Amino acid sequence: MMIIHSTALLGSAPDLASCPPSDLPEFAFIGRSNVGKSSLINMLTRVEGLARVSDTPGKTRLINFFIVNESWTLVDLPGYGYAKVGRKDRANFSSFVADYLQNRPNLRGTFVLIDSRLTPQKIDLDFLDWMVNCGLPFILIFTKTDKLSRAAAQANIDAFLLRLQEISQDAPPFLTSSSKLSHGRSDILELIETTLAETIA
Repeated sequence: MMIIHSTALLGSAPDLASCPPSDLPEFAFIGRSNVGKSSLINMLTRVEGLARVSDTPGKTRLINFFIVNESWTLVDLPGYGYAKVGRKDRANFSSFVADYLQNRPNLRGTFVLIDSRLTPQKIDLDFLDWMVNCGLPFILIFTKTDKLSRAAAQANIDAFLLRLQEISQDAPPFLTSSSKLSHGRSDILELIETTLAETIA
């Protein structure tokens, strides 16, 4: 499994044009507000406070870039659907994230986080519908699996994957995680490591 020995903030950007220039492969993480994205990033890197954890949804308003092992970049994207912003700001937010996902040349993978505690949410399905229509591949990570029984979490995951069939006939790869228990860390890092090896080859 990949061992992370260094992590550093490369920079933050409010739009694609301001993103730091880099030839390193990038892996982006995105999800609805309060899905546990910051906790997952901190768990993956084992750097407490690398991504800011907040009880207020939508705190991440910029695209944040973290260089890992000086060989790839972890990209923390703003959560979609956060509250307490005006409609105009929300439109701008959506456009710059879409711009990054569609046009960043060194993006090698997009992890979409889904809250395993919840039944299928329209906001998640709408986002994935957009991803599919744009021809953008993604990997699902079902988060917070420690917050309910294994059977209940699996029922929600199965229900979500069933609804996803209405959007795409091709089942996406998916992983499960718990930031509190560090569950899923090795699987996520192994997938990134495999993709990096394929990129080099």
